[in-house]
Amino acid sequence: MNQFLWVIFPYLMITIFIGGHIYSYSVNQLKWTAKSSEFFEKNQLKWGSMLFHIGILLVFLGHVAGLLIPKAFLENAGITETVYHVGAVYGGGFAGLLTLVGIIILLSRRHTNARIRLTSDVSDMVTIWLIFLIIIVGLYNTLIRNQVYPTFDYRETISPWVRGLLTFTPNPEQMKEVPFGFQLHLLLSFLLIGIWPFTRLVHVWSAPLSYFKRSYILYRRNREF
Repeated sequence: MNQFLWVIFPYLMITIFIGGHIYSYSVNQLKWTAKSSEFFEKNQLKWGSMLFHIGILLVFLGHVAGLLIPKAFLENAGITETVYHVGAVYGGGFAGLLTLVGIIILLSRRHTNARIRLTSDVSDMVTIWLIFLIIIVGLYNTLIRNQVYPTFDYRETISPWVRGLLTFTPNPEQMKEVPFGFQLHLLLSFLLIGIWPFTRLVHVWSAPLSYFKRSYILYRRNREF
């Protein structure tokens, strides 16, 4: 079971993630969209989407720093355990709360607005509830679990395991003594990665970044009329 959870399952979800995107894009590009519901309701979408996307970007950057940068490297750079812990709790907690407020607004909008609820399919509901659970468990680990059991340092267990996954040398033994909350957070996150290609999350790869560098459209008055 330990081998399945921390070696087979993550690689299985990553494989589905890659293969699923190739399949979805090649078979039906028309579904490669977020299926905007803005014309049904705008106010909740504006605030919920803004808070969620700002929060999730900060959370992502925090996870990259915590999981991919070795503890020894940060300590050599002068970032002590105390400084890192304060940044992780307060910075990570703030980012997590932003994300939580955003997803609650979006979740409420999807369930309370009749028109949006009718146009939502199963994948929409599964995705938004799964993201909600991941955020809740992550916040619990950051704000509560770390305070009750401050001796646990995920940079000595989870981080080496994640880096092992990326280098195809995962060691499942490193995850044996990891608290259940952190294990659940990881497993739910890999599950989200697995279903990603078959949900509206694919719109992440179609973000209109070219919009920011395109030329302005100029409107000039035609004086002949």
